[in-house]
Amino acid sequence: MALRPAIEHSAYDADARERFLDEPAKRPGRTEFSRDRARIIHSFALRRLAAKTQVAVPWASDFPRTRLSHSLECAQVGRELGAALGADPDLMEGACLAHDIGHPPFGHNGEDALAEIAKSCGGFEGNAQSFRLLTRIEAKTVDENGISVGLNLTRASLDAATKYPWSNLANSKKFGVYQDDQLIFDWMRKGAPLGKTSMEAQIMDWSDDVAYSVHDLEDGLVTGQVVIENIERDLPELFKVAQESYLSDISVAEAESAMNSLKSLSCWPTTFDRSHRHLARLKDLTSQLVGRYALAAERETRAKYGDADLVRYNADLVVPRPHRVEVAILKSMAGFYIIQAEDSQDRYAKQRTTIHRLVEVVRQGAPGTLESFFLQEWERATNESEKLRVVIDQVASLTDMGAYLLHDKLTKVG
Repeated sequence: MALRPAIEHSAYDADARERFLDEPAKRPGRTEFSRDRARIIHSFALRRLAAKTQVAVPWASDFPRTRLSHSLECAQVGRELGAALGADPDLMEGACLAHDIGHPPFGHNGEDALAEIAKSCGGFEGNAQSFRLLTRIEAKTVDENGISVGLNLTRASLDAATKYPWSNLANSKKFGVYQDDQLIFDWMRKGAPLGKTSMEAQIMDWSDDVAYSVHDLEDGLVTGQVVIENIERDLPELFKVAQESYLSDISVAEAESAMNSLKSLSCWPTTFDRSHRHLARLKDLTSQLVGRYALAAERETRAKYGDADLVRYNADLVVPRPHRVEVAILKSMAGFYIIQAEDSQDRYAKQRTTIHRLVEVVRQGAPGTLESFFLQEWERATNESEKLRVVIDQVASLTDMGAYLLHDKLTKVG
């Protein structure tokens, strides 16, 4: 029986569906964005996220989210919110799955360590590394010279996965592309207003914040790293973390109002003892909070723009300020009780030492220490800066445990 022809979303034109290298579908019946989603799901890099840190250490217990489970939850939120606003659901799901795909071992701690090491070759930033992975490192399609162009996603899918549409030359701590990936970045941004984030990327970014803030609180409560009875007492500390890391212009009054608003929710726990009753109540809390923040953004955005399909650059996501503040306070709970916890600091120091030493020994032993794909990149490198970038690419691709294992293997004496 013949497959029905794919019906492309009418709000996306041919430019949005274009690939850097023309690559007709091998079989009919799928849209271009469903092809993108499938490529991301089947990638090596997405699978590796199952053993990369989200906030808590993946193997410390059976419960905490990994970078992969976070990405799956982000994708569920983004797919539904995007569809409600007229975006293509497959495009949205793919972008959310891919948003952290280039992040290195050990979460943001590993990212900071690599940023220190990479100063001489253009820096390191997880979002720029995700773009590099999607367009270069994850080999799915090659050009006529046998050079990888990554997953060869459509223009709109790549743009939807790009939170920061500017390069490392923009003098910003956060950026979306390294200089040596500028060619395909410029192709992706064809017709885009300078520095403007696409509507789909804004939806992805908010979905990321929602999933991160709500689910990391759940993880913290279940593992005992967050004690619900202490939260109100510690609000001044939570405010400082929120101001420093998540919402720089938050005020004390806003933080207090957000805490009062959260406490007034019928599902907000007053105590937590890990009983079935409390676990069920906690799951209700996560469900209500995700719905609260997604629905608030949908309603406010629709109130401003009406019923049209809101895609690419024809709209901006509108998130009510009180909800942004609540999310910042929720994120600060993981920041204060888990990331900044005293008993986490020795582990972080070990992780940074591992990353620094690993880059050093891989660089010293190259090309013999390089995996096959990175070996090819090494052979094309023309200077020390390019060679360091290849080494950093390999280290960034590792899982948490993979980084420790390779470090131990390469530094083993005798």
